[in-house]
Amino acid sequence: MSLEILILDDETIVGERLQASLEKDGHSLEAFTSPREAIKSLNEKVFDIVVTDIRMDDIDGIKILELVREKSPRTKVIMITGYATLEVARESLTKGAFDFIAKPFKIKEIRGAIEKAAHALQMEDGG
Repeated sequence: MSLEILILDDETIVGERLQASLEKDGHSLEAFTSPREAIKSLNEKVFDIVVTDIRMDDIDGIKILELVREKSPRTKVIMITGYATLEVARESLTKGAFDFIAKPFKIKEIRGAIEKAAHALQMEDGG
């Protein structure tokens, strides 16, 4: 199953590493370091999965999560953060995040979360 995935993290290296790895899996990826640029793209097209950092300068990941859930309830949002507090995790899950991953993470953790999200999407789309 080829997925449309958006990655948003203010550290360029995160997007680059994930992009290389996930494109190998056959997914189509757009990586952003600027929340504003990501929002532009989110407004133009629907993604299957959005992976977003929570702590960013301009606009935090929770805002991105809310925007995605409003625009496309089907989209699975995976939150990543270097400041993993239970409070933040709880807030993001309450607001509809699909999964929550603490930094530093291994690529395989993100891939695992994406596989779970892909499976959930398949089930929702009728198998």
